[in-house]
Amino acid sequence: MAKREALRELQSRLAQRLQAAMSEVPAASWLAVQCAGVGLIFPLRTAGEIFTAAGVLPVPHTQPWFLGVANLRGGLHGVVDMGAFLGLRKRPLTLDNLGDQARLLALNPSTGGHCALLVDRLAGLRNQPQLTRLPDPPGARPAFAGALFRDHQQQVWQEIDLAALAQQEQFLGIAA
Repeated sequence: MAKREALRELQSRLAQRLQAAMSEVPAASWLAVQCAGVGLIFPLRTAGEIFTAAGVLPVPHTQPWFLGVANLRGGLHGVVDMGAFLGLRKRPLTLDNLGDQARLLALNPSTGGHCALLVDRLAGLRNQPQLTRLPDPPGARPAFAGALFRDHQQQVWQEIDLAALAQQEQFLGIAA
């Protein structure tokens, strides 16, 4: 009899915890990267897998920021130098001068893009309590540019909406 009561009590506590977890508002979380010294954060829900920056084959007659294609887990992905695409560096990286910390970040398949972004280095994960939202800068911004945030070390992070980026006309126009 005592075992049944203990089991019921355990089930009751688990049900209460599950209900509390379902009613909590999930905090936003991002993958933080550096591109040409600028901090970028990508929502985790739209970020995909991370790969070493190797095996990229160049494609002729494309934009300078389009580095080529790579086979990532059996799927062909276009590779974009994110720093060059955003205009953060004057010259795009070449396949010969990638740094040791450079990584490819595949977009989540839910974005509709079969693409990977070349970033200079990973900077870890960030979540909402670690960041303070800054006022939006004046002027027009691309649809994929989200909010600006500052962390406790005073580093500024630009949020990039990867789903919006994958649909942006300039991003899709890789032909030179």
